[in-house]
Amino acid sequence: MSRNLTTDLAADLRNRIVDGAIQPGEKLPSENTLISEYGVSRTVVRSALTRLQAEGLVETERGRGSFALTPPDDGPVHAPGTRQVSSLEDRLQMLDFRIGVETEAAALAAQNHSERQLKAVQGALEQFTASSGHPAHAMKADFEFHRAIAAASGNPFYTDCISALGQTMITMPRPRLVSSDEPDSPERFAQVVHEHSSIYHAIADADPVAAAAAMRLHLSNSRRRFKASARG
Repeated sequence: MSRNLTTDLAADLRNRIVDGAIQPGEKLPSENTLISEYGVSRTVVRSALTRLQAEGLVETERGRGSFALTPPDDGPVHAPGTRQVSSLEDRLQMLDFRIGVETEAAALAAQNHSERQLKAVQGALEQFTASSGHPAHAMKADFEFHRAIAAASGNPFYTDCISALGQTMITMPRPRLVSSDEPDSPERFAQVVHEHSSIYHAIADADPVAAAAAMRLHLSNSRRRFKASARG
């Protein structure tokens, strides 16, 4: 479990550094902040930072904290066995891939889910709904929702695929000062909750056609929202 948490945290921080959301020379959030935001232990935080140090992305100074370094130009920076997702095009291609995979996973989940698996989907939905205003918690709950649906498909290859992609498959708009029409506003979050709820209810109703349609709509909307935020 700790290995997965370490991988997820390292991947998220790596993504932010490579994207430029954390600029070279900028101080990373403190250990206590990361512990609070991600709900992980100090050991997980330190293991993630050690991994990023080994990749040449982070430098830690005793008593001062950890600072982002300029990503190396001699090749992609990513975890072994995974494809780097850093550019706008990467993220849009990731969403296109997810539409193809997760639409079918949702349909299969509607047909094959057990009661335990359905409760896992519901629990992740409830965690996501409660995470408004906490981006790190929202990202984790969002990922768990999609992973629970993959598990409910009854086909372990879907679970393996989503688990391998990790939390960085969740496309979150960059933080900004928001108004009601901004893509990362409370209204946007409420819309995503509504889309997740529609997927859950279609699966609970054992309606594969509705589940597939709800998942496709959600991920297509996610793609549109991400493009809008990137243009902003």
